[in-house]
Amino acid sequence: MENTGKKMLESAHEIIKKTAKSLGLSSEVITRLIEPDFIHEFNFSVGKKIYKGWRIQHNNTLGPYKGGIRFHPNVNRDEVQALATLMSVKCAVAGLPMGGGKGGVIVNPKELSEKELEELSRAYARAISLFIGPYVDVPAPDVNTNPKIMAWMAEEYEKNLKSQNSGLKSNEVLATFSGKPVEKGGSLGRTEATGRGGVYVLQALLAKLRSKINPPAGGQKSKPTVAVQGFGNVGYYFAKFSEDMGFKVVSLSDSKGAIYVTEGLSVETTLKCKKEKGSVAGCYCRGSVCDVRFGKPISNDALLELPVDVLVPAALENVINAQNMAKIKAKIIIEMANGPITEEAYEYLTEKGVIIVPDVLANSGGVTVSYLEWYQNIHNEKWTEAAVNKRLKEMIEKAFESIWKKSVAKRISLKQSAFEVAIERITKLSTA
Repeated sequence: MENTGKKMLESAHEIIKKTAKSLGLSSEVITRLIEPDFIHEFNFSVGKKIYKGWRIQHNNTLGPYKGGIRFHPNVNRDEVQALATLMSVKCAVAGLPMGGGKGGVIVNPKELSEKELEELSRAYARAISLFIGPYVDVPAPDVNTNPKIMAWMAEEYEKNLKSQNSGLKSNEVLATFSGKPVEKGGSLGRTEATGRGGVYVLQALLAKLRSKINPPAGGQKSKPTVAVQGFGNVGYYFAKFSEDMGFKVVSLSDSKGAIYVTEGLSVETTLKCKKEKGSVAGCYCRGSVCDVRFGKPISNDALLELPVDVLVPAALENVINAQNMAKIKAKIIIEMANGPITEEAYEYLTEKGVIIVPDVLANSGGVTVSYLEWYQNIHNEKWTEAAVNKRLKEMIEKAFESIWKKSVAKRISLKQSAFEVAIERITKLSTA
């Protein structure tokens, strides 16, 4: 079986090396940027079963390691290391005082009962408890983990600390895990943050372009069109907020297929329809009505090739590649999934004039609000959702501004600019 983790790690290393060399950094500094600080690989028991897990801490120059924990049968060390590396970049791009980390366990959680899942989560938390903490490493949810699992882990971590007499206050203990349920110290606005942040990035980009596809003050005909591939948490909220902010969402998809409604669809009604039918297929919804006359079914591949203003791949990696890159018609692509465009396709589309907002910026709203959750916990504060969203918008716009300025000044792509900004921020402190 192909080791996608190895390819992901090689790709992450390649872009960091390329960017660092263009900045004139020494081979020693480049090695420091690539090699992780710590690789924790361990086996732990749950009943009679033994599981393999990781917590990889890549770089803490800017602050505590930050990154999710994934439970997946195919997770491996290379994948976890690649993701930890990219988290260092993402936190730096977002302007957060945090570094990059990632965790994983080889397990198929769908095969576990609720009780078994809780036991696994608590056992993993015990295994990593010696090398995490509010000022050291702050884990979060990722693939197949969620707020409930974070609550179990936080509880187990607190139990472990009591036996060690750590001296941490209760609010500091809470700050060790982000993505918690709101009633357990989580932040309002976290669920929607990734999708909302992506729309803030799109708005900031369009404000710079001052183009014909700017969101209008009014008028249906001039609304920019959007197609979103993926209708999970990220895709749904991106679609919902972009519709709320004056865009015309014409296509949505899930793993079973896509729909195309040229006059614009209702995201909220489509979600209700999907819950009833089990997929978006047949959910040609306008306003509060779903009717087959409004639209037509298309494939996920066809969605990517629609003549829309903004294309949003929010599901899988490498969906835009050598096979379909020449068929892409969108003027702007917002990478809400991690790595949805291959390097070959990225270069081809950039040369064609397509503006691509890279994933390390586009989907950084989630980690930004995770940081804000940590901040609220550390300072024993509880913000309103409006306050969280206001701060998110300010931070996303500031991050975009830095990347846009460098992109324009050096005439480089937003992706190259993002990596340059990140590496400059990390190396400025690490070499000071």
